[in-house]
Amino acid sequence: MLTRKQQELLVFIDERLKSDGVSPSFEEMKEALSLKSKSGVHRLINALEERAFIRRLPNRARALEVLRLPDALATAKPTLSLVASQPQHERRPESRPVPQAMLAANDTVVVPLHGRIAAGLPIEALESDQSLSVPAALLGPGDHYALEVSGDSMVEAGIHDGDYALIRRCEDARDGDIVVALIDNEEATLKYLRRDKGLIRLDPANSAFQPQHYRPEQVRIQGKLAGLLRRYH
Repeated sequence: MLTRKQQELLVFIDERLKSDGVSPSFEEMKEALSLKSKSGVHRLINALEERAFIRRLPNRARALEVLRLPDALATAKPTLSLVASQPQHERRPESRPVPQAMLAANDTVVVPLHGRIAAGLPIEALESDQSLSVPAALLGPGDHYALEVSGDSMVEAGIHDGDYALIRRCEDARDGDIVVALIDNEEATLKYLRRDKGLIRLDPANSAFQPQHYRPEQVRIQGKLAGLLRRYH
């Protein structure tokens, strides 16, 4: 069941797609829902994405797709007004992106390959034209990228040097999630996320390594582990 704010945002996005053929900006969503910051919009988007009501289209700005509406909302009147929307009789329903069918188990998708996770650079600095073909069954909804794992700090979680970590982009995660954490905008690492006495603790999965503690402002989540690929030689 969706919360009231999640329902309002879903209807707002759906109506904007029907009227303009493009999803609203995060600023427009923030204002429409009377939220204080865009971080609240991010949380609502992530919740709708995790429940498979929407998905983000990769490699495109402001690209959201409504996959479905709850039964109670399918015929409900929108609860939010649209900014610069067209009158009802002028709207073009055909402009709404058509949800893609579920991918077959043997289908593949291509995701960006951003380099090695222990390269000591922010993820943004690793952007390249390299890509990796990934079985679609390994990925859920959302925008994904791949990183080649360097080192054995997560070996006890089954993540080995040379593996490809498949990462779903997000800006927040729960305790216990394996995340890509950017430290001081300089170094990216793959670790378990924990919150400990007001600090962020990044735990390795290797008894030979010690947990790392940081102030919250030092750490930026850039995604969480969605899957793993391994090459056998």
